[in-house]
Amino acid sequence: MDLITTTAAVDAAGVLLGGHGSPDHLSADFSARLRRARLGLIVALTGVVMIFVSFSSAYVVRKGLPTLDPQSGTLVHDWLPLQLPSFLLVNTLVLLVSTLTMELARRQAAREALATEISRSAVATTSTSPKEAQRMPWLALTAVLGLSFLAGQWLVWRELAASGFYVSTNPSSSFFYLLTATHGIHLLGGILTLIAASAAYFWRRLAESRAVVVDITAWYWHFMTFLWVYILCLVKVAH
Repeated sequence: MDLITTTAAVDAAGVLLGGHGSPDHLSADFSARLRRARLGLIVALTGVVMIFVSFSSAYVVRKGLPTLDPQSGTLVHDWLPLQLPSFLLVNTLVLLVSTLTMELARRQAAREALATEISRSAVATTSTSPKEAQRMPWLALTAVLGLSFLAGQWLVWRELAASGFYVSTNPSSSFFYLLTATHGIHLLGGILTLIAASAAYFWRRLAESRAVVVDITAWYWHFMTFLWVYILCLVKVAH
């Protein structure tokens, strides 16, 4: 919401600066780009939601569905409770911290976009401002935390394998690997976007373009965090 409110702030700055540089159309164009990008993100996330809804439905149905034992010829329940590794909580904490740093990166990019539009309306010089030199690397930190989460998930899988739960050991373990692996693939896409957004600072791309990319990546990242919490709740409730 910080970027959406940029329009009002820049308009006010334009009035104070005497209306130089036509800040109205600059703000309107930036807000329109942001709305289009967010709409595209919603459309893309709709497909992701449908995937996990189908997985969740299959998970619940399969848990209560008996199977035919070929030896006895009777229906038996072959669903074995899955003992989740304790390290999974630590890994979840890492992801929660990463969504905080991602939000800080989003707000930082919004402030930079606002400062750029104000400086344009004032016909400021193109020299680097002191605040830009003191920029905190929130994007890079989020990417590191995201990679740490994926590495931690690999450790969780290895711990499950050491306990005798492989992908094909039991339907419960199969669904756990499927849910967490699908989530990890989608999270990896967010990490690649983070790396591209971080590289944009070195390429000197426009602050508005960077802000749009960071904003969309942030909302995607928050969704991935919410999705991970949902997966854990699903597994615990079904367990």
